[in-house]
Amino acid sequence: MVQTIQAENITLRELITLYGLQLVEDEQFFREWQDNLPELTNQEKQLLDQIKAGYINLRNYPPLLENTVNIAVLSPLLFVGQFYLPPFHIKLEKSVQIATEDGGSVIKGRIDVLLLNEQFWVSVIESKQVAYSVEAGLDQILAYMLATPHPEKPVFGMITSGGSFMFIKLVKGEPPQYGTSDIFDIRNRGNELYNVLSILKRLGQMALT
Repeated sequence: MVQTIQAENITLRELITLYGLQLVEDEQFFREWQDNLPELTNQEKQLLDQIKAGYINLRNYPPLLENTVNIAVLSPLLFVGQFYLPPFHIKLEKSVQIATEDGGSVIKGRIDVLLLNEQFWVSVIESKQVAYSVEAGLDQILAYMLATPHPEKPVFGMITSGGSFMFIKLVKGEPPQYGTSDIFDIRNRGNELYNVLSILKRLGQMALT
């Protein structure tokens, strides 16, 4: 009997057991987040500076509403990158509820998975407190990426908590393999949203080829 596991309920351990999924740590496997990145315009950089300033301002006035950070950061980031325009489209998959015990209290959040096109996914971690790293969204986004209708091509993804970002590449072979980028944080010096947008644009174009 074929076992069906819903993507919103999957764990990384199950993906490894069921599909033989392997993490590739060789940096040559996932060069796309480092090589041939597009240059940003001055206007794009100015808009990204405003997004970062808005995020810092929000963090100065806790507590945040559950999805305020992502509305303030991810939505304008996708807008600046033109991911709301054809040939991209936004499709929301099922949400995953997550909870963490912290000093006797339960911190609740959720993970949303967005489809930008058939080869590019975005996982969004939303929480009332900054309690989850981008790693919390890795299981679900890999499950969706494994279901790509074009297994002959690499699949790309991004996980964000609003303040941190990580990119993923998946190649469906025997066995399927994936690699991850560095983690970019909006709190770091300079503005790492520049890196994030450049990588988003690069991976977005590769997902269309």
